Amino acid sequence: MTIRVMTVCTGNICRSPMAEVVLRDRFEAAGLGELVAVDSTGVSDEESGNPIDPRARRTLAAHGYQVPGHRARRVQADELARRDLVLAMTSRHAGALRRIATDGTDIRMLRSFDPAAPLGGPEHLLDVDDPWYGPQEAFEQTLAEIEAAADGIVAHVRALLGR
Repeated sequence: MTIRVMTVCTGNICRSPMAEVVLRDRFEAAGLGELVAVDSTGVSDEESGNPIDPRARRTLAAHGYQVPGHRARRVQADELARRDLVLAMTSRHAGALRRIATDGTDIRMLRSFDPAAPLGGPEHLLDVDDPWYGPQEAFEQTLAEIEAAADGIVAHVRALLGR
């Protein structure tokens, strides 16, 4: 059984590919790399074909992550039904995904898996800010938010696998 996880942001060049890289690393470290497939997309096609933002690449590499080749792409409705877990970076992304998804697609906010995140309030409080508009330090903050949720995501997927 393979669990398929998708991370989603706006253009698929910053937040969602960063989350894809971190989650692949965490699943591999947890011994689940062979059982979990992770990919990423965006809700917009404005960056289609573009590589991961150089600032995101630098941030990931500085923290010891291997950054594979990446080409941005827009999410397609039919692929959502083939994912076991879809992780939105913002409430706006989650709303866009829910509008195109079929019933039963498990769409959640990535930060809902962070034990320190503000749960129980409006969904937008779980947004991962877009670092694209900020300095290099904004990418550090994005990475920290993704990493804070990663162990909770691994635990959730482990439960899906019955392990």
